[in-house]
Amino acid sequence: MLITIPDVLDAQQLGDCRRALEQAQWEDGKTTAGYLAQHSKSNLQLPLDHPVAKQVGEFLMHVLGQNSQFIAAALPQRVLPPRFNRYEGGGQYGNHIDNAIFTLPGSNQRLRTDVSSTLFFSDPDEYEGGELIIEDVYGTQTIKLPAGHMVVYPGTSLHRVTPVTAGTRFASFFWTQSMIRHAHQRKLLWELDQSIQDLARAGASTEQLSRLTGVYHNLLREWAEA
Repeated sequence: MLITIPDVLDAQQLGDCRRALEQAQWEDGKTTAGYLAQHSKSNLQLPLDHPVAKQVGEFLMHVLGQNSQFIAAALPQRVLPPRFNRYEGGGQYGNHIDNAIFTLPGSNQRLRTDVSSTLFFSDPDEYEGGELIIEDVYGTQTIKLPAGHMVVYPGTSLHRVTPVTAGTRFASFFWTQSMIRHAHQRKLLWELDQSIQDLARAGASTEQLSRLTGVYHNLLREWAEA
């Protein structure tokens, strides 16, 4: 399941984050790449312990915790603190699948990367190229969203970032371990959740909504790893 979530950040929040990212000191993205990725990764990233990465990352975690669409799509159990990248001057990242497991900072607790997310800090007209290409059972999708918008997709997906030939592309990326391990089950729960909301807006009866909501929670109870 691939979904886009609009307006995760409002204009003021976006501006504050963007200014902080523009003023930060970046490092070669290869420092966080594995052996194979070093041959296909050409970008800049904020060091994980950089003050801006921590400050903006903590703010994004707070925002995501209040975003009903993200919660409904990812059904998060744990979220790895957001990371930040910068593409310019031909920077790109070739086809790859993200690591399956990360260790949460400051702990021995591991996180399984069920869901990948990218939040854009640059508008499409600020740079040329830089499309996020995602390949999965739903086909090949080309993603280039307005600043403040986010895409959420399975962590098992093959994906790449095409070369940025002009301008600068700022983004945040992070992973979520979902309560629901399997993508097809998350998709069913997402569709059921959206249908319940649509019916509520259309004036469905309380009895109808209660029955469907019960089905949703019983499926969640059946599948969730809590």
